[in-house]
Amino acid sequence: MSERGSTPDIEIRRMTIDDLDAVTAIEEATFAIPWSRESFRQELERNVAARYLVAVKDGRVVGYAGAWIILDESHITNIAIEESERGQGIGRKLTEALMQYISNLGAAYATLEVRVSNERAQRLYKSLGFVSVGKRKRYYEDNGEDAFLMVCEHMPDVEEDFEEA
Repeated sequence: MSERGSTPDIEIRRMTIDDLDAVTAIEEATFAIPWSRESFRQELERNVAARYLVAVKDGRVVGYAGAWIILDESHITNIAIEESERGQGIGRKLTEALMQYISNLGAAYATLEVRVSNERAQRLYKSLGFVSVGKRKRYYEDNGEDAFLMVCEHMPDVEEDFEEA
């Protein structure tokens, strides 16, 4: 078992069509109103603003994260880690990689919504430089819960050798 907070042997890479079954399973186990496999497929194949990463451990997808980038704006759409893999730093590593990626693509800041009750995620986002700038009333359709709107204006420096395939 790995030490809490460490992320040994975690590979972060672009999501592919071959990852959709695993991503959809994580999505369905995580969210009350999950995105469909078809929604993720369309994000990968048709949405030119969308970029998605997966976290791979021992050859299997254990998490994913995505964002939309339009000019210098980015919006983190979803981040999820398989329940049995939570608390090991995978979410942090995946979110940091996503922030680096969208910064490399020209994003000057990132926004996201997080449930008011999801204190664990809020702590992670705050530790990565996000600040709460408002509340979206009754944002979540499943139970009418409010969401905090969070913004990070301190993106990682662009990697000079970055090239997107």
